Amino acid sequence: MSITSEATTVWQGDLFSGAGEVNLDSSSVGHFNVNWRARSEGAAATTTPEELIGAAHSSCFAMAFSATLAGFGTPPQSIQVTAAVTFDPSIPGITGSHLLVSATVPGLGEEEFQRLAEEAKANCPVSRALAGIPITIEAELE
Repeated sequence: MSITSEATTVWQGDLFSGAGEVNLDSSSVGHFNVNWRARSEGAAATTTPEELIGAAHSSCFAMAFSATLAGFGTPPQSIQVTAAVTFDPSIPGITGSHLLVSATVPGLGEEEFQRLAEEAKANCPVSRALAGIPITIEAELE
């Protein structure tokens, strides 16, 4: 059975002076302000499409890596993932996603850890959805 998740954005005005609000419809857990200034220059209390992609990528990778590690017989004690998604307003375009991973995995060596991190990156559904951009990874075994 497939699950469909929904979010809705309502935008008012043009790109540069307008603004919008993103609502997480499926979960009803929040709504977030968006605008061009935050996206192209950064701003507090306002999200960007790239931050939302980063949230999706980091959470999906954490799940994929957890499953990969467990499948190898070394379930993780903990995993922390930050996804840094870069936007270049001059293109405009998303130019990459960098996964910064730290994990505690009892009984796993460094070589296997790196191999399994790369495997999880390749198999993560959000990584596959982002196939049009470079995805890099730094993984640290604690």
